[in-house]
Amino acid sequence: MILLADSGSTKVHWCLVTASGQCSDVFTDGINPLFQTSDAMRNSICNQLLPQIAPLLWAGTLTHVFFYGAGCTPEKKVYVQKALEGVFKKAEVHVESDMLGAARGLLGREAGVACILGTGSGSCFYNGENIEWCVPSLGYILGDEGSAAVLGKRLVGDLLKNQLGDDLKDAFFKEYETSMADIIEKVYRQPFPNRFLAKLSKFCADHIEDKRIHELVYDHFVQFIRRNLVQYQTDQPIGFVGSIAYYYKPVLEEAMKAEGMPLGTILKDPIEGLKEFHKDAIIPTTE
Repeated sequence: MILLADSGSTKVHWCLVTASGQCSDVFTDGINPLFQTSDAMRNSICNQLLPQIAPLLWAGTLTHVFFYGAGCTPEKKVYVQKALEGVFKKAEVHVESDMLGAARGLLGREAGVACILGTGSGSCFYNGENIEWCVPSLGYILGDEGSAAVLGKRLVGDLLKNQLGDDLKDAFFKEYETSMADIIEKVYRQPFPNRFLAKLSKFCADHIEDKRIHELVYDHFVQFIRRNLVQYQTDQPIGFVGSIAYYYKPVLEEAMKAEGMPLGTILKDPIEGLKEFHKDAIIPTTE
């Protein structure tokens, strides 16, 4: 039995896979070593994950944990590994970046370009096993074009700077029951401002038929393409995972076509592909 995890800054999609092929999906808050200590991550796993999967562990021994997460750089992934090994003491734990998880989930063992458009964003050239090179994403302050956090940041900035009209501004404040002061407080003084901004970006999905919002989202994708994808100089279809790519698929298709970029598969998350990639690790075990 193996445990797979695809973690963004907002949530983790965990999938427990047994030797018989039975899969159980559970969700917890996001785990990110850029913002959390090993102890905080371990507490999250113990308090949120274990109560959900404990009733399922009768099916056999958990032999492997494959965790793919945002913020899991070579320097930071050791902290996630420490947290997981502290909980799953008998399992072999592997921690890699969410970007590698996206590439393996999208492309399997084929080479190509893979992208993430979720709370954060990223892209890479994948050689069929590992990431060969990538344009740095730089996070939502310096980069992360195409992400929910940056979309939310731009939306809020345009609304508060009176760039989108009073009707949209009023609708936003009403729908989210918030104010400028509340937004400033949560962005500058409270933890996880990227998650907060990402949640606000949903306003764009709800109002995508408005020309002003459509143009904002379209330009958001164009910036991702021009600042990231053009550097890969590929004529192969480019795949995407993540909620932003999935829910704004028509606008993403429009931007990719206009910029002359071939569009490949779009998935909400990479878990299905990761099941296939790691199927050889699923062996019958009992205690």
